[in-house]
Amino acid sequence: MNYLPYILKKENYKKIKFKVSKTQHLLIKASINGVKGNFILDTGASSSCVGFESIELFQLDAKKSKTQASGAGANGMLTQTAVGNKLQLGNWKHKGFDLVIFDLSHVNEALIQHKAKPVHGIIGADILLKGKGIIDYYNHCLYLQ
Repeated sequence: MNYLPYILKKENYKKIKFKVSKTQHLLIKASINGVKGNFILDTGASSSCVGFESIELFQLDAKKSKTQASGAGANGMLTQTAVGNKLQLGNWKHKGFDLVIFDLSHVNEALIQHKAKPVHGIIGADILLKGKGIIDYYNHCLYLQ
């Protein structure tokens, strides 16, 4: 495992540190449109998303969507979308990033009940696939190319 960082650096991967919360969620910092926020790194989430309350914070151009979101503990949630955003995780950048916007209150309520800090959103599999993501759980690092 000691060789992984060296191999990935040669392949132009960017190393992004994350933390593990009290609830065993992977917490990662990200910037959307130049604004920093706290996110859960979730390999099971198909799309990256933010809560309705973060639309202004991240300067999103939110549009209505016919798609309904589902997730752990909630189904059939109304959504909005915001297309063409700028995402930055550490030194890794992606332009033209699309987001799903929906009610994250159930997620944050669960985190708060466990004395963990609330999050602005979730970084999902869409970004992991785009960046050819590799997660080093032992060293708490995400690598994106």
